[in-house]
Amino acid sequence: MMPNLHEIIYILNYVILIYVFLLMTTYLILAFSSYKKLKEYYRYIEFHDEEKIFELRNHVPISIIAPAYNEGTGIVDSVKSLLQLEYPEFQIIVVNDGSTDDTLVRLIHYFNLSQIFFNSELKIETKEVITAYASAEYKNLIVINKRNGGKADALNAGVNIAKHPLIATVDADSILERDCLLKIVTPFIEDEDVVAVGGTIRIANGCKIRSGHVESVNLPKPWLVKFQVLEYIRAFIFGRSGFDTINSLLIISGAFSCFKKESVFEVGGFKAGSIGEDMEITIRLHRELRKENPKTRIAFIPDPVCWTEAPESIKVLKSQRIRWQKGTIESLLSHKKLLFNPKYKLLGLLGYPYFFFFEMLGPVVEFAGYVLIILSFLFNWVSSYFAIVFFILLVLYGIIISTFSVLLEELTHSKYPKLSHLIQLFFIAIIENFGYRQMTVFWRFWATVEYVIGKRSWGKMKKKGLSNEDE
Repeated sequence: MMPNLHEIIYILNYVILIYVFLLMTTYLILAFSSYKKLKEYYRYIEFHDEEKIFELRNHVPISIIAPAYNEGTGIVDSVKSLLQLEYPEFQIIVVNDGSTDDTLVRLIHYFNLSQIFFNSELKIETKEVITAYASAEYKNLIVINKRNGGKADALNAGVNIAKHPLIATVDADSILERDCLLKIVTPFIEDEDVVAVGGTIRIANGCKIRSGHVESVNLPKPWLVKFQVLEYIRAFIFGRSGFDTINSLLIISGAFSCFKKESVFEVGGFKAGSIGEDMEITIRLHRELRKENPKTRIAFIPDPVCWTEAPESIKVLKSQRIRWQKGTIESLLSHKKLLFNPKYKLLGLLGYPYFFFFEMLGPVVEFAGYVLIILSFLFNWVSSYFAIVFFILLVLYGIIISTFSVLLEELTHSKYPKLSHLIQLFFIAIIENFGYRQMTVFWRFWATVEYVIGKRSWGKMKKKGLSNEDE
């Protein structure tokens, strides 16, 4: 006998309830795993001086690649920030990816660039590189001007001319703390199986920035950006730290990450045209390199901090979240052979399934849950007890996870030292569950629908720049 509509709705409600319970329980496990790892890490660095590493061992030179498309408002400050980094030997490669604004003009003028000969013998095919420039004043700075091909193509152009064995990728609208390279290089020195390392990304809106350096940290004024501050803390403090413990990181942020150059060449570079090139290459490095060396590791360390500009309008935030969701779908489906694949150990059995079922499908399930619960409650398809339980799981668990993330932030990084900052973050951990979360879930759900029907575009993010020079 076929179940009727009422019975089907009833079953679906309980399926969603179980799903949410499993998701939030997984979050809690990740949170406690992260706490253990962070505690061990900070106990380790308490007696660890990065600079002494280079007195005992040979340092590893790094090439920093900063792709730039229409970054005229902040490109000078970003490059100034990179030039101030503390590291024995590094090269900066700014890739102007066919900008239609004054990005290139500003670079040429401020850094007194002159055109140089460019070697066209490339390992990775990219859009045409038109010209290359060097600075007489800053010997380690190179700017290349190419036809527009997207961020992945720009990164590949930078990889082609990078002269050092490690490459760090940095968003052109971001600012690195001065000791970032000293910290992010450590896993490569201590473990030869490490092929990539990611650091922590923080939101710079509201911070005091002078000459490409973050002088003081403050919470941003717009509440929309404050919600994002908490999201970033939650994602990096316990999300990536937790997956690092089982070598199952499927994404290291493109805003700041570091790779072995030969490993990038080995997998064919960044995937041109990819929506989420940072996640895609992370998964591909796992998939390809662990075939030959099962010990291959992609690591995350919490204290090299990169500060980036966050959207301050709902329109731009929506565009960003749609891109992130489409990039997640594209990257995971491109490597679906990892799903429950025992050859990749915990990556195939736990890491990839988590991202597949909870990160990729999560917005669909959660949105469906909201719709079903509302309809079921209105038409008396489920008891009020069920609706209350669902609400508690969804909201209370969210509050617990966010609150725990803020506590971890205070116990480890303590980037927001003022009591007023912590009070605001704890308050945000509560109120984000009443409107903001549902809004972002709907955007991600809609992005999934668009991806399925073949619409892969996402719009552009307008930026105002991070400098406070005139304030």
